[in-house]
Parts: sequence; structure tokens; C-alpha cells
Amino acid sequence: QVQLVESGGGLVQAGGSLRLSCAASGIDFSRNTMGWYRQALGKQREFVARIISGGSTMYADSVKGRFIISRDKAKNTVSLQMNSLKPEDTSVYYCNADKWPSTYWGQGTQVTVSS
Repeated sequence: QVQLVESGGGLVQAGGSLRLSCAASGIDFSRNTMGWYRQALGKQREFVARIISGGSTMYADSVKGRFIISRDKAKNTVSLQMNSLKPEDTSVYYCNADKWPSTYWGQGTQVTVSS
């Protein structure tokens, strides 16, 4: 069974940085895609970043150049380094895992960026 547990959220001033981590179990990083999504209050959940089995990464245009997704296979964790944060980055951030035929989600971690 796949389990995802996020950590690292919090309150930060605009221009600051945060690092989110997702501890994963029941999934092989070398064979599956891991990602981060976010959902702001009153809005739909949106894609942020993903890292595929081969290690390639993809980013939403809104975070490209500011966020970096990475993984540590030894620790079974996926991280999201968020730099130059903006108030519009305020959301609940969710870790995501695609393990065919299912998609799995963590419980989410709140990120609040003050202006």
C-alpha cells in the first residue's frame, strides 16, 4: 500500500524559501512518477512539478526557475525546494504518486507566503 506524508510547510515572507518533503512507502521511485500539486482556497488543485522514473523533471510555468523537485531513493523521499516565494504561492501542497493503475495523494501541508 502506498503512503505519502508531507512535511515542511509553514509561514514565510515573500522572497523567502521553504523546502517541502514527502516521505513515501510502498512505491519504487525508479519505476513511477512522483509530483507536487497545490490547491489554494477556493481554487482547483493544480500541477506544480513532477519527476519521472528516469529522473527528468517538469514544472508549471508559474514556478519554473524558482522551484526545484528532487528525490532521494535511499531515503524514499521527494522534495520541493521553493525559492523566491510569492504571496500567490500560498496553498496547500500535496505530494502525488502515480503507480499504475492508481494515483495516490498525501494529506497536504500548508504554505503561506506573506507580503
